[in-house]
Amino acid sequence: MHKIAMTAGAIAVATAAMAEPADFKSADGRYTIEAIEALGRVSAPTVTPDGKTLLFGISYENLAENNSNNDLYTLDLNAKNAVPVRITDTPKSEGSAVWIEGGKRIAFLYPDADGNSQLWTMNADGTGREQASTHPGGISGFLFAPDGKQIVVIGNVKYARTAGDIYPDLPKATGRVIDDLMYKHWDEWVTEIPHPFIGVFDGKTVSGLKDIMADEPFEAPMKPFGGSESFAWSPGSKMLVYVSRKKTGMDYALSTNSDLYLYNLESETTHNLTEGMMGYDTMPAFSPDGNYLAWLSMEHDGYESDRNRLFILDCHTAVKRDLTADWDYSIDEFAWAPDAKSLYFIAPKDGVIPVFNIDVATSAIRQLTDVCADFTGLSVAGKDRVVVMRHSMLRPNEIYSITLKGKKTPELKALTDVNGPIFARLNMPTVEKRMVPTTDGKQMLTWVVYPPDFDASKKYPALLYCQGGPQQPVSQFWSYRWNLALMAANGYIVIAPNRRGLPGFGTEWNAQISKDYPGQNMQDYLSAVDNLKAESYVDADHIGATGASYGGFSVYYLAGIHNHRFAALLAHAGIFNMEMQYLETEEMWFANWDMGGAYWEKDNAAAQRTFANSPHRLVDKWDTPIMVSHGEYDYRILASQGMAAFNAAKLRGIPAEMVIYPDENHWILKPQNAVLWQRLFFRWFDKWLKPGKE
Repeated sequence: MHKIAMTAGAIAVATAAMAEPADFKSADGRYTIEAIEALGRVSAPTVTPDGKTLLFGISYENLAENNSNNDLYTLDLNAKNAVPVRITDTPKSEGSAVWIEGGKRIAFLYPDADGNSQLWTMNADGTGREQASTHPGGISGFLFAPDGKQIVVIGNVKYARTAGDIYPDLPKATGRVIDDLMYKHWDEWVTEIPHPFIGVFDGKTVSGLKDIMADEPFEAPMKPFGGSESFAWSPGSKMLVYVSRKKTGMDYALSTNSDLYLYNLESETTHNLTEGMMGYDTMPAFSPDGNYLAWLSMEHDGYESDRNRLFILDCHTAVKRDLTADWDYSIDEFAWAPDAKSLYFIAPKDGVIPVFNIDVATSAIRQLTDVCADFTGLSVAGKDRVVVMRHSMLRPNEIYSITLKGKKTPELKALTDVNGPIFARLNMPTVEKRMVPTTDGKQMLTWVVYPPDFDASKKYPALLYCQGGPQQPVSQFWSYRWNLALMAANGYIVIAPNRRGLPGFGTEWNAQISKDYPGQNMQDYLSAVDNLKAESYVDADHIGATGASYGGFSVYYLAGIHNHRFAALLAHAGIFNMEMQYLETEEMWFANWDMGGAYWEKDNAAAQRTFANSPHRLVDKWDTPIMVSHGEYDYRILASQGMAAFNAAKLRGIPAEMVIYPDENHWILKPQNAVLWQRLFFRWFDKWLKPGKE
């Protein structure tokens, strides 16, 4: 393992071009909701082919307008103390920006006059903006071929029948006629699906767009999160690899089996490259020399949190090889090194998300970062340098470079400090890594976040943070809503355990939660709480628990088993009734894998154990004040789950409060709703965990 040498003064990059919102004030140094809303949100770093110039975005929330706006910046990577240069200042957001024409111009998404997202281009300094596409209904993503003359764009095609299709004399009828599953997905009724359209780019406009999956009722990329990373052009620009799960209806709902398809532009033929590989196959990328195709692959059908393996396909022999066969961790993203002899990748490991390098010939893995932080947004910037975004529980994304050339220890250098002026005025919490013994004799990494100016001679209320997913890492993550530092800044000690079912600690630890929601992972939560409450500075009578999604389920379940450990609870978007969840959710493979099967399968021991331990069956043991939050556009876990939990608490005579967001989905995204969320969150917990404070 190699520790990073932090270059002196690297963090002091100039920020004059990026003024913070003028209305933010923090004379007393308190970290507040207003501070979070004032932060610039850094995104999407990409580097010119010559490795000299960085392109990235910064967005700011506008609370009054209840929206946000993203503008683009460039940075000279080779200049000493380079100043980021703002190149757009427009009423709407520029998105998905990339370099084209060798770094002379930039392509990006921006709304047209009708509000549809289209492809635009401009010079490297932001001048000469031109709309390049006019695709009906707009596009949601794009990827240029290496020759710069061809492009694939993502456009929607009609999917479901309308009442008017069946009865043309009823064109205004709104009833949805449904005869199969997957009629809704995450936060939408599925009436359109994405398809890849290949066209020609002449330097100014895109023309001749052709749907290469015409008449196929399949998604490419896959909903709800797939984008341009689902495509890969061959170095010769004659072939395109795309990701698709070629299933519909019930088959789609029961399977995660996506494949990589190779489309030949000359013959217009398609070949399945991963047939027989049964899990998710995603993120294809050709090596720069064209000898290999790399991608991420999961082994099992129906399991979305399986270990993501890094596979390569020899394009000459068609032999596939798992480069990470002997490495027991799951990869998030990767990129080829320019010489095609190795790849860079990012993966959760031991409570953080470092950057690694893997040798193609030997599969030898080298960890490049060893800091208490997470990395994301990997972009190669030349032979021996990569650019990434770094964040932690205490700071949002900033852009860094990692340089390897001639160095035994990779050099980590800060390239941006967008939010430095704000944090310089704030008195922030501190974070501690703590190992907690579990009930089955293991050690569990638990993050503990302490209030600013923590004094061990005093007593503090505490909050247990229950992670969702259920298999998402409790790493050094940054969240604008589940902001553990903000919780600590409001006077709480935050307990964030890496309980069973989280990645970064090996396959066995990650997989334990499947088909065992109420099992060892629940005991892990209680172990973390009991370990911290033994400390003299924790007010053992005033501990709360909170979480979303599976974390919300955890809160509902803990409400029935916590044995007076908690004085207040808050659940967002949680599962309350497992039997109803099995029938209400849309991706049935998720329910089958996690719950073990259907509740009517009486001979299925795993399913029967799951449903017998549904939180709604423990309501008779509830005795703790609880707040419930849910979005009505949440089709993964319906808002009726939250309403039922609230009703149950009220009928039991338990103090309860509920907030329903009619225009939000599984997440709370709109700025004013996000602020409302934080205000209600602290109003609720302060009421029950801070004696004498209303």
